[in-house]
Amino acid sequence: MRFPKSLAIATLFLAGSASVSVQAAEPTFTLLPASPSGWIVTLRANLRVQPSYPGADDLSFIGYPSFSLRRAGTVERFSAPDDGLSFSFLDDSALRFGVVGRFQGGRYLEDDRRLVGLNKIDWAVEPGLFVEYWPVEFLRARAEVRHGINGHDGFVADLGLDLVQTFGAFTVSAGPRLSLGDDEFTRTYFGVTPVEAALNGRVEAYRPSGGITSVGAIAGASYNWSEQWSTTAFVSYKRLVGDAADSPIVQEFGSENQVGLGLTVSYSFGVGR
Repeated sequence: MRFPKSLAIATLFLAGSASVSVQAAEPTFTLLPASPSGWIVTLRANLRVQPSYPGADDLSFIGYPSFSLRRAGTVERFSAPDDGLSFSFLDDSALRFGVVGRFQGGRYLEDDRRLVGLNKIDWAVEPGLFVEYWPVEFLRARAEVRHGINGHDGFVADLGLDLVQTFGAFTVSAGPRLSLGDDEFTRTYFGVTPVEAALNGRVEAYRPSGGITSVGAIAGASYNWSEQWSTTAFVSYKRLVGDAADSPIVQEFGSENQVGLGLTVSYSFGVGR
């Protein structure tokens, strides 16, 4: 397992995103429950074990902070471990929608020396929109549509269903996942130009098309130690399909099977005037 070059960039990006939440001058901080006129801030420390780059056959560690914000007196909404960092414009009904963002790590020669001759892919941020709907109290459907900036210029989408059940202090969830990417996305991460093929010598030129890139599932479990502290652990699995799976990069150097593990520690506190 390796610590990827994009680790520091991911941490700075997400930590910078979190900083915009502190807007009130001279706030006061209290333990829960907070004043109904204030806010509840949840800070998270996340540790992930995931493929070193899309389609890789080895794993890397990545750690980063994240946060969420809700009005005091409202119940914390369920969030799956693989949800993007989101802010909802509508939060008091079965339907939610808003803005979302994710970080996508890059692909570098130091990740895998067999990539020699292939173009470096820089890290990317993916801002976009999300919508989720709870048809019943224990089932959530969510969709995210995002556009890449920096590392890729394509459009991507993630669709998922989550069965959610609470047993006292425990909350467990599980459900299927479907990921899509357009031509620009798949050619960035899974394509090989003739020049790259000639320089590498082990892969042939390949020009994939967009479509479904992976199918899979995720399962997670959370435990509330107190009103302030909670932990979440999860395991995820993706199977690359279509043109992504047929990429010579995946076939020669990587794997169609993409496994992820994660642990999150959360702390909540009230903020008010």
